[in-house]
Amino acid sequence: MNKSLEEVNSSVNTNKSSSFRKLLAFFGPAYMISVGYMDPGNWATDIAGGSKFGYSLLWVLVMSNLIALLLQSHCVRLGIVTGKDLAQASRENYPRFVNLFLYILAEIAIAACDLAEVIGMAIGIHLLFPNISILMGVCITVFDSFILLFLLNKGIKKLEAFIISLVVLIGASFLIELIIAKPNISDIASGLKPFIKNDEALYIAIGIIGATVMPHNLYLHSSLVQTRRFKRTPIDIKKAIKFNTIDSAIALNLALFVNAAILILSAATFYQNGEYGVAEIQDAHRLLAPMLGSALAPILFAVALIAAGQSSTITGTLAGQVVMEGYLNFRLQPWIRRLLTRLIAIIPAFITILILGEGATGRLLILSQVILSLQLGFAVIPLIHFVSDKNKMGEFVIPNWQKILSWIAAITIISLNVKLVYTEIFNLLLNSKNIILISFTIIPICLFCLLMLIYILIIPFIMKEKKYSNKEFHDAFKPLNLNINTSPKRIAVTVDFSSSDNKAINKAIELSNNQAKLILIHILESTNAMVYGENAFDLEREEDFQKLKLYQNQLLKENIVTEIQLGFGNPKLAIPELILKNNCDVLVMGTHGHKTMKDLILGATIDSIRHEIKITLVLV
Repeated sequence: MNKSLEEVNSSVNTNKSSSFRKLLAFFGPAYMISVGYMDPGNWATDIAGGSKFGYSLLWVLVMSNLIALLLQSHCVRLGIVTGKDLAQASRENYPRFVNLFLYILAEIAIAACDLAEVIGMAIGIHLLFPNISILMGVCITVFDSFILLFLLNKGIKKLEAFIISLVVLIGASFLIELIIAKPNISDIASGLKPFIKNDEALYIAIGIIGATVMPHNLYLHSSLVQTRRFKRTPIDIKKAIKFNTIDSAIALNLALFVNAAILILSAATFYQNGEYGVAEIQDAHRLLAPMLGSALAPILFAVALIAAGQSSTITGTLAGQVVMEGYLNFRLQPWIRRLLTRLIAIIPAFITILILGEGATGRLLILSQVILSLQLGFAVIPLIHFVSDKNKMGEFVIPNWQKILSWIAAITIISLNVKLVYTEIFNLLLNSKNIILISFTIIPICLFCLLMLIYILIIPFIMKEKKYSNKEFHDAFKPLNLNINTSPKRIAVTVDFSSSDNKAINKAIELSNNQAKLILIHILESTNAMVYGENAFDLEREEDFQKLKLYQNQLLKENIVTEIQLGFGNPKLAIPELILKNNCDVLVMGTHGHKTMKDLILGATIDSIRHEIKITLVLV
């Protein structure tokens, strides 16, 4: 399996002389993760929560941050100890159909996250430049895709420095905003007491959890920690886990400050003044100046919003790359991946704003965060399983107290999500005229997702029992069936009169030891050959036959016995037929160094031939 984010894997040297410099070398990945905890989706849920319920949901932010700290520390441990990200670990441990399902959910989560970033960026641009509509801002966000490409080419540390500067800008903006707002400290303290007022508060609370503990961050963090290069001794691995955990604690607490600042600002400015219905970011921006009596507050608000959207969009793209490579072992060029992710997010945003107007952006943002929360269980459960498995983690397996807290957090998240889904479906059935449509679409989908969630929860325990039922790590030892006195008598070599022929024929000579006969095979793929097969007589056939004769004559001069064979039509079919017809023992094929589409075509040809023939295949 390829390394996670291979272009930057182990690219940062952490072997520094002092402990402080070593700690600084590890700093960076968590700050890239932290921007996902303060993206525009968080703003929408925090503003809605603060304006409607005052400080009462502040405890949800604190709880979410504690859960995030615990889960991100597991990602750190998984990535450093196993050298695999969460997607790669899932691919190795779950059946293919489960991985496909988890991949689709992860992509939905990334699209939902990117949807929030698109809308947030568009709103931020509109707030700073009122002449640019939100709809136009959505279209402009396509072009920020190329910032990632530029920064990644400069190295991971440059990208991290850019992200950290944006995080500092966001933090500084809200610090000034809080100083202007002057919230009541005792009211803030009262919000730390757990309390959910009603179903609407639960909906927003789940949105806050989804906006804080983001599924794509779990995949990304387990990959980014692998950008640090260090010795693979137990002591150095422990240090790497320790330094990355410190990095996570600082970065995520900064994200908590930003989220809490938004909710507190909303509560102090809107809730306290009776403005309970402020759910739109643009409404919050518009009301800040008159209510706080400062023209600086809305400017800082818009600048921080753009910084949050831009930083989050970069990490969202990297997460998409990690998920696609990890689950599918398939890689797209970063610019293609970025544009695809962005277009998937832009289409629903564009259509929603076009049909429902700019006033719908707040509801769309909160919905995107609820979708993220619904995905969480499918990322959290595999993560806890992996870091709790002593076979995978060895001495670095998480302690029992962390296992207990992790499962409590997972059960809490899943229980809240199940309650939300049940409530939403019940309300739909109560108020909708299309009960049959809902019964045969939404309900079966929800039930299927619930069954899959139970499956990924239970299957590792079952597999573990099976694994431990056998006392040995592998199957019982069986002696090898050795064919010591046999050697190939007839070696087939495919040729296409390119530079690869030299390598293929020399490899065949090496295998033959001057004892075997070489069968040189060339396939004619012209239109005539495809249509008429062996009856195709044209200039190309004559030229290729003469070239085969030249190869044969040269080999005969070296006392290497050779036969030549022409095939016709599709190589996938023609080569196996000639192998069978000529009773060959070994097939040698030279790879051609093709790229992109030709590489896909060649790869497909080799795979087909490999499955069709019953003899040894040697690729050179």
